[in-house]
Amino acid sequence: MIKHGEAIAQLKRILRRCELCPRHCLVDRTRGEKGFCRLDAGVVMDCAIIHHGEEPPISGHSGAGTIFFSSCNLQCSYCQNYQISHRRQGKKMDSQALAELMLSLQGQGCHNIEPVTPTPQTPQIMEALMLARERGLRLPFIYNCGGYEAPEVIKMLAGMVDIYLPDFKYGLAGEGRLLSGVEDYPAAAVAAIREMVRQVGDDLETEEDIAQKGVLIRHLVLPGKVENSRAVLRLIQENISLQAPLSIMAQYTPVPAVAGDPCLGRRVSRREYEEVINFALDLGFETIFTQDVDDRHLSPDFERELPFNFDRL
Repeated sequence: MIKHGEAIAQLKRILRRCELCPRHCLVDRTRGEKGFCRLDAGVVMDCAIIHHGEEPPISGHSGAGTIFFSSCNLQCSYCQNYQISHRRQGKKMDSQALAELMLSLQGQGCHNIEPVTPTPQTPQIMEALMLARERGLRLPFIYNCGGYEAPEVIKMLAGMVDIYLPDFKYGLAGEGRLLSGVEDYPAAAVAAIREMVRQVGDDLETEEDIAQKGVLIRHLVLPGKVENSRAVLRLIQENISLQAPLSIMAQYTPVPAVAGDPCLGRRVSRREYEEVINFALDLGFETIFTQDVDDRHLSPDFERELPFNFDRL
């Protein structure tokens, strides 16, 4: 295993010809050149909160120490966090300040440190993590990403990341092309998540019901896209593991950019969601976190900020 300091140095060198994600922009971010994510070599953070709305092993009773980073390497048209991921504005920080933020979150009693969309800023985040650990950070570190990752970069994170929380958005390449502008999402996600599983295993280890190590794969069911969800589940079954815990989410809410879209302009129906859940059960997945699709959720007046209850099947 590469020593952590050496791995972080390698990650920082990648910024000179950026290949942190499969887009391979090859720009020198250390000189202010900007690729798809439109970020330079600094850290841009939107906000940090104690998050109580994640899956039970992540949020637990005291919440996740969630840090939302600006921008994203996908920019999905329907993004549920578009106010953050589609912006490049936020608080600029160096690694020292980010390390202090992680320690502050620990001091507030949260269960973990969870950066959201870390991919374009991975070198800086990992450097901050190592600084924080030197100063007493002892919480599990969660890598919460969109699934469009470079396996060679994920490999460098071995021994530093405790829990991987990747999305697996698309099982059909055409959907990734249409909704996120990438040609190779399914293949990239499979390769990246396989490397994650190689590092931390295909289960989620807990202590007193709080996640300590492992992987949890998320999939957001999109309206009118049940076949895409089926394809995602088949790829996980065939290429990753049936033991890998799944979080199959029903919380999709149309955002302004897709409000008029014939598919994405509505919420997921109970029938669509149950069809995906039943397919996962038929394939033999052992652990599935689900959400309750009730009439309130389907109502146009439903506020998506309200918490969802996850149930483990």
